Amino acid sequence: MILLAATPIGNLGDASPRLRETLEAATVIAAEDTRHTAQLLRLLDIENRPELLALHDHNEHEKAASLVERAAREDVVLVSDAGMPTVSDPGFRVVQLAAEHGVEVSAIPGPSAVITALAVAGLPTDRFAFEGFLPRKAGERSRALSALAAERRTLVFFEAPTRLAASLADLAAAFGPGRPAAVCRELTKLHEEVRRGSLAELADWAAEGVRGEIVVVVGGAPEVAVSAEAALAEVQQRVVEGERLKDATRAVAEATGLSARELYAAALEARAEGASA
Repeated sequence: MILLAATPIGNLGDASPRLRETLEAATVIAAEDTRHTAQLLRLLDIENRPELLALHDHNEHEKAASLVERAAREDVVLVSDAGMPTVSDPGFRVVQLAAEHGVEVSAIPGPSAVITALAVAGLPTDRFAFEGFLPRKAGERSRALSALAAERRTLVFFEAPTRLAASLADLAAAFGPGRPAAVCRELTKLHEEVRRGSLAELADWAAEGVRGEIVVVVGGAPEVAVSAEAALAEVQQRVVEGERLKDATRAVAEATGLSARELYAAALEARAEGASA
């Protein structure tokens, strides 16, 4: 089988007994960085010296098939440098191919920077979306954030410390400077820090320079009460701009929480009244 093994994101004490047992017994480990994994084995006092195979962003597409073929004959443990493989880390293509070829995939649960940051951020956790790393280029980043501005769920991002200030400034511009957020730095490590505040406040703080592994958690867009009249006007404007009535009604209903059926009926009634006037 393919066995996805979550490794510590900082504190080695978070390595579970099951992870230790698996690493001690493994014959083959596919690792994001073989040197990092070899060091992890030493730090965990793992005496086993399994075969270490490199599996990273640059070679996963070409290595996935051979790994899955091998996993059909023997267990292959898959690890990333930290946290759960496949989550903004290598492994997805391997799991996808394994599923297609009927090779079993299992996991050893463990540390996750996404879940840890979400838990300590102090923002709603009932519904959230993980967006990974934002685009590096400013224009692409701004477009991506504009598409997320109305998202009601709490959003979780990874970010490099060198781009944190620029990304927070872009978040403030796209979501509004007052949107609540948290920057979680060096989670589970000696210098762990959780900085909470508005996006504008956090952008100002980050401008001075921030180090370490970063997770940014941003509160979802607040609910905006929209009257039926305003929603109908939005539908009519969309239709004037060339959108089909049904599509316009559906989009506005989803954005406002109003009934699509009632909006559609109101639009038809308004159209009929306009035609008879």
